[in-house]
Amino acid sequence: MEAGQRVARTLSDDVDADGGGGRGRPGGGESGSGGGGARGGRGGAGSGGSGGRGGSGGRRAPGSSARVLMAGVRRWAQRLESLDPARDLEALERLGGTLLVPGEPGWPEPLAALGSAAPTALWVRGRADLAGLTRRSVSLVGARASTGYGEAVAQEMARGLVGRGFTVVSGGAYGIDAVAHRATLAVGGSTVVLLASGVDRLYPAANSRLMRAALKDGAVVSEVPPGSVPFRQRFLARNRIIAALGGATVVVEAARRSGALSTANHATSIARPVGAVPGPVTSMASTGCHDLLRSGAAVCVTDDAEAAELAGDLMADAVPEPAVEQRPEDGLDPVARQVLDALPVRQAAPVESVATVAGLGVPDVRAKLGSLLIKGLAEKDAGSWRRARPPRTS
Repeated sequence: MEAGQRVARTLSDDVDADGGGGRGRPGGGESGSGGGGARGGRGGAGSGGSGGRGGSGGRRAPGSSARVLMAGVRRWAQRLESLDPARDLEALERLGGTLLVPGEPGWPEPLAALGSAAPTALWVRGRADLAGLTRRSVSLVGARASTGYGEAVAQEMARGLVGRGFTVVSGGAYGIDAVAHRATLAVGGSTVVLLASGVDRLYPAANSRLMRAALKDGAVVSEVPPGSVPFRQRFLARNRIIAALGGATVVVEAARRSGALSTANHATSIARPVGAVPGPVTSMASTGCHDLLRSGAAVCVTDDAEAAELAGDLMADAVPEPAVEQRPEDGLDPVARQVLDALPVRQAAPVESVATVAGLGVPDVRAKLGSLLIKGLAEKDAGSWRRARPPRTS
């Protein structure tokens, strides 16, 4: 009998011997039927498979876990015969790669945030110390069908992040992913490529040269063994690893059905910061980013400094307040502002006329005109007043 079938048959026998999942609990206010193994609600009877107190929504019945496990084994049983770990490890060794497992040096601990969805192993080519490589990292993702606008933003953002000491993580796909990797390598930075295939199948093939270049100071990583082929579900599954490896995920450009949005959703589910780059309101390629911003799932990110602030140290990477041009009238109190606004620009006017325009009393206007004169905002001409002329620039 094949190995997978033997395991499935053993589990099936265990479940059958357990009476379909649990023994009833007779008597009193709580009772149960043998078919479900669940506890009924207080004062009532439990029905088989109801799953908890009050008939639903509680703890899983003892036998149901075994049934779920058995169902999983049956799905995988036919694959067991084709598995050959020794062959896979030999293939990895020929590529000069490393197999990382949790607890070993180099294993990135942030992956633990994925809980039961965390990978059980990572197949790595390039730098095996993924922990050190991704200690300061940002995941830059986006659409395959990118526009010139999105590519320009991704390029500048990746270069800026390298200058700030960050590793750029992405999926190696066409469009924004490839631009982010390429821009990182162009300035001598480190990048991590997450594949949906085995590390021996650099997919897409058109980006294989780019991925080989990433091996020098970065890494090409997969959770599936060498020889594995990419398909849709693997692309979606690898997105959770991209989200977990980065200190933050920034969606540079994405339409509403872009796979990059699944990376943002994974990041949100593990409480990682998410940023989105706004695009032209007329561009369908940015509608996914706009949806993230409108729903509050992401914050607006426009450059590398804001991306670094999301992923980096709260103090060291905080974006400084933008410099604002200081004007002479800044800091005036409301009454002084009214008087300044009432002053004519060309022909000087008497105090009474200024008071009428400002809607203030003459004494108040006289008091404020003195301070405006000192600040160089007003000038007096034969008992009349006007705004001071700005100095001419040569």
